[in-house]
Amino acid sequence: GAELAEVLLHGEPRPVDTVEVTSAVHDRTVVLGSVYAGVDALANRHANHARLLRGAASYYAGAVRAVAGWRAAGYRVTVDGEEHAFSGYTVVAANSGYYGFNRLVAPSARVDDGLLDVVMIADAPRRLFFALMNELSTGAHVHRPQVRVLRGREVRIEADRAIPYGADGEVEAVVPVTAKVLPGALRVLC
Repeated sequence: GAELAEVLLHGEPRPVDTVEVTSAVHDRTVVLGSVYAGVDALANRHANHARLLRGAASYYAGAVRAVAGWRAAGYRVTVDGEEHAFSGYTVVAANSGYYGFNRLVAPSARVDDGLLDVVMIADAPRRLFFALMNELSTGAHVHRPQVRVLRGREVRIEADRAIPYGADGEVEAVVPVTAKVLPGALRVLC
């Protein structure tokens, strides 16, 4: 209450970045957080369609279901014109560090730096992937050899099959998808 009133009365507008999403489904749709393609988008899809569970419980159940049936995708990720190919679980183009239920997927991402942090998680044994998922609470996963983080202004994600992607939680789409940062496109009170 009081903190909000203080911000509303005396806060200064601050520019933050947004992300423009382009695909067969999204025609320059703007999101704030991230675009992610792979097992995490599949987990989110399962969670959104869960009938019995809600909130974090539905996401965890969706994640177990998604990982259990996942086979590594062949990704081609182009960051500012430079192509990177790998086999793995997911690619996240993150404007902010967090996604999902308070998961710190990109610890160094900042909403005001004009860049996306691109987190690529390569193929690994399922048991290792579950350990990595637990590390998302602290961001420690980025130190694993299966995780690579790049930075750039424009990211195109393609795969060897029609894998789902999400854009700030909306997951009824498949790759290819392009995420482009729009520096300082939104002003927020702080």
